[in-house]
Amino acid sequence: MSAIAATPSEGHGAGEATRLIIAASLGNALEFYEILVYGYFAVIISKVFFPAADEAVSLLVTFGTFGASFLARPVGAIFLGAYGDRKGRKAALTLSILLMTIGTALMTIMPSYGSFGILSPILVIAARLLQGFSVGGEFASSTAFLVEHRPDRAGFFASWQWASQGLAALIATGFGVLLTATMSAADLQSWGWRIPFAFGLLIGPVGYYVRSRMSETPEFLGAGAGAARAPLRELLTEQWDRLLLATGAVVTSTSSQYMIVFMPAYAIKELHLPQSVGFTAALLAAALQTVVVPFVGLWVDKVGQIPIMIGAAVLFAVTAYPAFVLLGAYASLPVLVLMVCWLGLLKSFFSGALPSLMAKVFPTSTRVSGMSLSYNIAVAVFGGFAPFFAQSLIDVTGSKLAPSYYVIATALISLAALIALRRRYRL
Repeated sequence: MSAIAATPSEGHGAGEATRLIIAASLGNALEFYEILVYGYFAVIISKVFFPAADEAVSLLVTFGTFGASFLARPVGAIFLGAYGDRKGRKAALTLSILLMTIGTALMTIMPSYGSFGILSPILVIAARLLQGFSVGGEFASSTAFLVEHRPDRAGFFASWQWASQGLAALIATGFGVLLTATMSAADLQSWGWRIPFAFGLLIGPVGYYVRSRMSETPEFLGAGAGAARAPLRELLTEQWDRLLLATGAVVTSTSSQYMIVFMPAYAIKELHLPQSVGFTAALLAAALQTVVVPFVGLWVDKVGQIPIMIGAAVLFAVTAYPAFVLLGAYASLPVLVLMVCWLGLLKSFFSGALPSLMAKVFPTSTRVSGMSLSYNIAVAVFGGFAPFFAQSLIDVTGSKLAPSYYVIATALISLAALIALRRRYRL
């Protein structure tokens, strides 16, 4: 079992720590911000780019496109993961944020179906696929960058991966609340939805600049830069069991995250609540995640990852159905906030421990490739299509409680993977 090197890197000052966190987290924040904006404004985007006589079909196509972009992530994981293991974590980080920014720019200026016809949805799909490819190595490269610079506090530093996502969610949902509360439906559909995408463009250049000025990790250099000539082959032939179990561990983290993304659309379509209500609930959940996750990281450094994650997975499985029952019976802003914040709290505990656990699972020579593939396979299958699966379950069963079945199933998958990781590798 390979562990993260025990020798911490130089530069333990607060300023250096802040620069490391910002450099590693900005791209992750941009990735998640753009995903959230697309998910939160799915109802509007479905009308702009995927108009159909049946609104349910239009929304399903939009969610399908949302999920399709995640299919490019494993491809990006293969290329950018191997690139990060051969050329370095810094090189992979700068390349991924550059490609990510291009995809965000395309979404910002994309002409509507009404003005560009069938080419419009085709270009939207192309932009989403580029973004999916670019983020394929983002999570793994940035996590490796953090834990290899500060192995002495791997849990805390790696937890900022999800604290930054919480901050991105806070900004994205803030836009949702502000725009839906202050703009007319016509203006929002005409041009207002582009505002949050345009804001995302501000993050990319800053992230690229900060990352280009950071040093490579001591652990990567100490192991012999580019030591793994064929990291993917080594991963698939010698470490396939690590890859499989790490993928299973990610499942609950990604399914719960994108169920929260789904909740504004769920509140509108199934509960018939105003748009602003769903966004307000998601906004509070994002604020909770931003605050809680770093403290989870501190706790991880004291007690380890597995106990915290197992506890969160069990609570997901046990409480998902009652939470949806309560929401269905008392559809209102307070109950929706309570339910979404509960999901967000459990997700914070589970995901706050996840990055440093994954870094432990893989050795330095294949760490970025292993984390990239396991993370993005799980996100592509169980995360990106979570809104689509949830909506499909509702349509098939006719029950508003059906999304809870998905939460329960994914929690049990991760629980089994965590127990196996603990027994096999004594984590």
